[in-house]
Amino acid sequence: MLDSCIIRQDFPILHQSINGKPLVYLDSAASSQKPLAVIQAMDEYYRSYHANVHRGIYQLSERATEAYEQARCKVAQFINADSWREIVFTRNATEAINLVAYAWGRRNITAKDKILVTEMEHHANLVPWQQVAAETGAQLAYIPIDERFCCDMGAYDALLDERVKLVAITQMSNVLGTILPVREFVTRAHAAGALVLLDGAQGVPHLPTDVQSLDVDFLAASGHKMLGPTGSGFLYGKRHLLEQMPPFLTGGEMIRRVTWEGAEWNELPHKFEAGTPSIAEAIGLGAAVDYLSGLGMENVRQHEVELTRYALERLSQVEGICIYGPQQVDMRGGAIAFNLNGLHAHDVAAILDREGIAIRAGHHCAMPLHQKMGVMATARASFYVYNELTEIDRLVEALDTARRLFGG
Repeated sequence: MLDSCIIRQDFPILHQSINGKPLVYLDSAASSQKPLAVIQAMDEYYRSYHANVHRGIYQLSERATEAYEQARCKVAQFINADSWREIVFTRNATEAINLVAYAWGRRNITAKDKILVTEMEHHANLVPWQQVAAETGAQLAYIPIDERFCCDMGAYDALLDERVKLVAITQMSNVLGTILPVREFVTRAHAAGALVLLDGAQGVPHLPTDVQSLDVDFLAASGHKMLGPTGSGFLYGKRHLLEQMPPFLTGGEMIRRVTWEGAEWNELPHKFEAGTPSIAEAIGLGAAVDYLSGLGMENVRQHEVELTRYALERLSQVEGICIYGPQQVDMRGGAIAFNLNGLHAHDVAAILDREGIAIRAGHHCAMPLHQKMGVMATARASFYVYNELTEIDRLVEALDTARRLFGG
């Protein structure tokens, strides 16, 4: 088990008050806070060895290149990729998914094909496939969720035929907290001849993730949700697939040779990293991976299980609350969406902010899912390694205050 009291000492931003009350940060599903190790790693790069990577025959550039590529190796090890060449740095999971949509989707998907996504997808793993379907004439079909807020695997089997070219699923829902049985999805998809893209934006920061064991073909993740800086993320792709894909962007760095007549692409993964990359951000992401690895992802998961179990128990005691997502903690992560009778989610969030508590309110970039649930918006509290049980008590007390203020 993690000692959150000790962990909190590593996060400077948490040591402040909001409206005269100690900050309770419960919005890590949107973006996590950063430990000193990440802040210092980026600061050290800018103070001591800032230079462009891969291009300079001088010590600063060589040191920057080494740190940048070491970060790539750390990410590869963190998700157990077969090779560092299977890791492409991107700005976030959204860019990683779009890379696959453009470089693989538009090249391999045709009018006779189908793409499957779940009804709980974030817009980042929905809109790119809507665009591919619109441009190619392919059919986009949705795997429904059932009354338990889980995917209907029977419906998945019915949709999964020889026309399906790609199954694009979330590892963990950013609204419902639902953890999908990824390996089961992959086994069935591969048996039907389809590839699988996994949106790991929520899963990778919170769950032990082994891409070789899961056998996913692509995985996208955002660094800023896993203690790293904004503007950092990565795409994992099986090497043979990445080799076959054309570049996403073209220009400098991603080339091997350019003539007046054309160009030859660089080797993996550099052919997908055009221009000067986000060097400091990649180094910061590497430091975040080191931090999480030091904690142990099994411990991260167990800590969040305990927080989620306690939160579901305490929140269920709030009068007039409606909680969305599975009730079993082994089927969900530490993001809990809810509504209070008669209160708009934005009003709830505003009142909680007065109490020094930061939560999310809105559709959480999952508008179709909210439409299916019959609500325009939800409030969402989400937990991470630095959260404590006492903060959940503060949340419940503030929700009771909100209910009383609005006459509930």
